Amino acid sequence: MENPFKQIDQPLKEVPAELKSKVMHDIAMAKLFMELAELFSYNLSYIIESVSSKRKK
Repeated sequence: MENPFKQIDQPLKEVPAELKSKVMHDIAMAKLFMELAELFSYNLSYIIESVSSKRKK
């Protein structure tokens, strides 16, 4: 069995351009979905709270 820690010392290899662009696109989509979820989750709680407080008054 080869020691995987010996590979740490080796120089880095260049990633193919199509793979790099696919990974960057996937990361951008994941970031977009996370930001959209954050936007709706925070604003939804604020809206529910403001509507319920106005109904009580």
